[in-house]
Amino acid sequence: MLLARSLLRPLGKRSARHIWSAVEGPLEPPLVTTTLSQYFQAEILQKHSSRPALICRNESARAHGGPPSVNLGITSHLAWSFDEFDRHINALARGLLRMGVQKGDRVGVLMGNNSAYAMLQWACASIGAVLVTINPAYRINELANVLNLVGVTHLFVVPRIRSSSYLEMLKEKLPELHTLQNLVVVDNAGIYNQEADKLDLRSRIDWREIMVWDESSRESNLQKEISTSLQKDDVINLQFTSGTTGAPKAVSLTHSNLLNNGLSIGRCMYLTERDVLCNVPPLFHCFGLVLGNLAAWSHGACIVYPSEIFNPKAIVDAVVEEKCTALHGVPTHFLGVLTEVERRRNNGETLDFSNLRTGIAAGSPIPIELMKSLRAKLNLVDLTNAYGMTETSPVSFQTTPADPIIKRVETVGRVQPHVKAKLVDPDGNIVPVGTPGEICVAGYLLQKGYWGDEEQTRQVMRKEEDGTLWMYTGDEGILDDEGYLRIVSRIKDIVIRGGENLFPIQIEDVILTNSEIEEAAVVAVPDTHYGEVVGAWIVRKPGSTISRQDIRATVARTMNPQNAPAWIFFTGEDGAEEELPKTASGKVMKHVLREWSRDLVSRGVGAVSSSSGQ
Repeated sequence: MLLARSLLRPLGKRSARHIWSAVEGPLEPPLVTTTLSQYFQAEILQKHSSRPALICRNESARAHGGPPSVNLGITSHLAWSFDEFDRHINALARGLLRMGVQKGDRVGVLMGNNSAYAMLQWACASIGAVLVTINPAYRINELANVLNLVGVTHLFVVPRIRSSSYLEMLKEKLPELHTLQNLVVVDNAGIYNQEADKLDLRSRIDWREIMVWDESSRESNLQKEISTSLQKDDVINLQFTSGTTGAPKAVSLTHSNLLNNGLSIGRCMYLTERDVLCNVPPLFHCFGLVLGNLAAWSHGACIVYPSEIFNPKAIVDAVVEEKCTALHGVPTHFLGVLTEVERRRNNGETLDFSNLRTGIAAGSPIPIELMKSLRAKLNLVDLTNAYGMTETSPVSFQTTPADPIIKRVETVGRVQPHVKAKLVDPDGNIVPVGTPGEICVAGYLLQKGYWGDEEQTRQVMRKEEDGTLWMYTGDEGILDDEGYLRIVSRIKDIVIRGGENLFPIQIEDVILTNSEIEEAAVVAVPDTHYGEVVGAWIVRKPGSTISRQDIRATVARTMNPQNAPAWIFFTGEDGAEEELPKTASGKVMKHVLREWSRDLVSRGVGAVSSSSGQ
């Protein structure tokens, strides 16, 4: 198969017009072949040691003890240079080794965005431990399942986020967590003593107790020995995705995957050491961890965490006061920020966004009008758009500031360097440009596979006769003759609500636990705020009196509340069709349900509210 080349500025000139939907990114600059920790020491630290690296506006300057920061007394919050960041990373790495963490051990993280998370990202990589990033919105059963799935041996956790008390949740499930050896509590809310001490948790450790500041310790030599033995293709990060089946799968990502993708993303944004990125997306997600942290740090730029979890006021304050030049977010984040900006300006407040220029809008389909508003109201004139998936590290396509504005608001850009992409029909044939097809991606960015699940890996990663390994994304797109990709729809049935993947089969299973319900089918419903929300089609049994609120409450109580349906349609009622549409084999035709849902929503049928506002 012949692949035409699609080049990205600043890495090359525009290519000739494409005929078939097959493209290949440029081969320059070359891929980096070191590990994360080796790159940090040889490139980032050597070039940018005195430059700002990390600002955590919701943490004190002495959050972790250790040597006083050079910014102590200058800022009330934590602010580190790369040199200070490095000292903290190494103290943590030594502490992990002293605690018994070995190369290949899975180290779980259940936290919001904070400095401990940032340190763990590098510390684990430096000793060959595998960082396991966990969604803080998980309910206890979901949490226990993923911990056991990958055999987490050490878990770093904050006492609580909002109403979720993780220590109480874990106490309930500890007998079932057979591989867990240590529970390290990072006291982010000043409630460690009052909550943790009253719970009889085995092997519970205070975060501050594990930091080893002695650079002449035995662990320091051990860390150096391990670092030299690491390989670029070692797995260092597991991120969870459920795909179309709803069963959790752990995506296995390597040094090479993450480092090279972060570098490519930063190049597309034109990041330099003078940039300051306000990193809003959560770190358990590849958006915050790779598009945010690694893209910035690999170019010597500074990361700002405005708050532990999404907080529009804190974001606006951080952008203005820290003179941020970049802002990341999904549509929901940006809409919240725009609303906060409008409220404050209407109150007479002057907000200076003159330093802001770039960022990434991704995670959900980005409305064109929102992209235009971000340029006009937040000065995000160089805002980029990106496409990818966790299994591809994650970004494979991205726009750049040099692209025509129409391409930057209507497409996800062109293929990145060292990446191949093709769009195929159901038989695997490459489709002509302008024709919808499934997006397939190949190159360094492909995951090693789903952890411990060869069958699921084989279903989506397929090797062709020429030896090329392709990731079949399940997403449908259209490639134009200049190599720009437009996302059309998802072949998969997932619902992307505010950048988070929700899985219909899981929600359907919860709904069907009610004996009054005959059938349930969940689909995505368009939403101006979240991009998409959950819509549920329900076939009630004769005589059933179950209400929309009852169904929503069941899902919200059993799962992450984001899974709770915002729209519920009862068949045969309020103008809804009498039966679910099905194929001859009995499979529900969800593409038909999506169309029916849009029609009913336009008439206001099926809305269900929540007192919590979820």
